[in-house]
Amino acid sequence: MQKFNQVVGHEQIIQHLKTAIAMDKVSHAYILAGEDGSGKNMLADAFTKALQCESRLDNREDCGVCRSCLQAESGNHPDIKRVTHEKASIGVDDVRIQINNDILIKPYSSLYKIYIIDEAERLTEQAQNALLKTIESPPSYGIILLLTNNLSALLPTILSRCVTLKLKAVDKEAIRQFLMLNYKIPDYQAELSAVFSQGNVGKAIKYASSEEFGELKTEVLHLLKYIDDMELYEIIDGLKRISEQKERIDDYLDLIILWYRDILMYKVTKDINLLTYKSESMDISKQASIKSYEGIEQIIAAVEKAKIRLNANVNFDIAIELMLLTIKEN
Repeated sequence: MQKFNQVVGHEQIIQHLKTAIAMDKVSHAYILAGEDGSGKNMLADAFTKALQCESRLDNREDCGVCRSCLQAESGNHPDIKRVTHEKASIGVDDVRIQINNDILIKPYSSLYKIYIIDEAERLTEQAQNALLKTIESPPSYGIILLLTNNLSALLPTILSRCVTLKLKAVDKEAIRQFLMLNYKIPDYQAELSAVFSQGNVGKAIKYASSEEFGELKTEVLHLLKYIDDMELYEIIDGLKRISEQKERIDDYLDLIILWYRDILMYKVTKDINLLTYKSESMDISKQASIKSYEGIEQIIAAVEKAKIRLNANVNFDIAIELMLLTIKEN
């Protein structure tokens, strides 16, 4: 389990939780809301570990050496429970058996009894109504943490009775430093992963350590470097290769957008240090010298339009072909 000082970013949320512990004003129900990979589970782990620590009021976080901390670290703490479910949704029986009935039994060895519901957006309406009864009148020692990537999936009655903490994008530089320090990722690769993750630490870790992402980037850059010199049949061949990456098309298109934003940035500033693809600065400067501002903006708009079309289930090949032709024409 994580400590607060191991969580990247989210300083305001961490301060809020630490203050609640120090002032003994912990709520009975919290919602941690953020996209997958944003750090919800890390924050939940750090908070629960700190709450159960025998020295919590002195440190406002876990000491790491007391019996409670060691139990939490091993995943065997009797008073920290994660709700599990076998089906696609979290049903009313899951809530009744794992929370409502269990919470009536006092903590085994700690001040609190804590329940973590990951993917809370999967709670059925019946399950949420069952959970609501416990949230409305919990025992003094009961704490429920709901982790979700979709607040709108939770009932207004649930939302109104919980403290909601929304996770924001983490600073790019903080992610870059984290990847370099903890995963020994080279500077250039760490920066690209940080930028591409759009403030999501989990995604940044995945991109930095994924061979598939590296191969995808290489393929995208090869296409973009030489598309101006390609014949139509070569572009169609490129379309076929992209079609083989349908499950990763969003990543593919985002890499393209980053490339043309770099071209636009270099055209405006002539500063290599501002580029995401620093190692490709020669090709970027070459394209910046021959493309117009209007042409670059039209390309970026075409890629964004392709993303919208694909999300609207427009024919894949047609959407990508229109995008590639726009890139070629400009």
